[in-house]
Amino acid sequence: MKHFIFDVDGTLTPSRKNIDGDFQKWFIEFCYDYNVYLVTGSDYAKTVEQLGTTICENVQMVYNCSGSDKWQAGHNVETSEWTLPEDAHNWLSEELSNSTFPLRTGLHFEHRPGMCNFSVVGRNATLGERKLYVKFDTEHDERNKIANAFESMFSEIQAKVGGETGIDIFPKGNDKSQILKDFDPGDELHFFGDAMHPQGNDYPLKKAIIDNDLGFCYNVKDWKHTWELLKTYE
Repeated sequence: MKHFIFDVDGTLTPSRKNIDGDFQKWFIEFCYDYNVYLVTGSDYAKTVEQLGTTICENVQMVYNCSGSDKWQAGHNVETSEWTLPEDAHNWLSEELSNSTFPLRTGLHFEHRPGMCNFSVVGRNATLGERKLYVKFDTEHDERNKIANAFESMFSEIQAKVGGETGIDIFPKGNDKSQILKDFDPGDELHFFGDAMHPQGNDYPLKKAIIDNDLGFCYNVKDWKHTWELLKTYE
């Protein structure tokens, strides 16, 4: 059976923004015609805000927090109880203090079911402030450096660059690839994501799909690229 799996930020929507109106209408029909799943580092409330209730309640499953918080037809069906250990929190706090990026907007640790999102600029950043950090991170590769150093320090915890400004922190193995336990070996999976590079939070699921010959992965540039690819299934 063919299944379509989608990241949200940067894949179905602009990062941290709502889905385009025309694409939303088209994608709702796509959800009625195909088996669609969402897998994102964000929580369910943010996913509903970005995509709308109709999409979120008519896909087969919404895997929030990289699969540690599962929702079906608007109801929570499974949630991880893991929380970030204090020593890991303290280490990240030092990185926050040591960063040479000048802005701090607050909400640098966003605790979600089974994971924590860490951001130097902070989740309260405006669009303009986020753009400044994206430019800084592109030039200094800060998030990848923090993620690599974190994983060297805490061998049982993973750190994956997610979205434009954050790092997703979660127990080893509890990345997006954990959703594969809900699929059968004979299923044909089509996974769309914008962060499939080795430090991206789409990479573990991509690698598992490719390594186990479970289907196809599409590294998209943005939601327009996703829409363009999906139209070939009409």
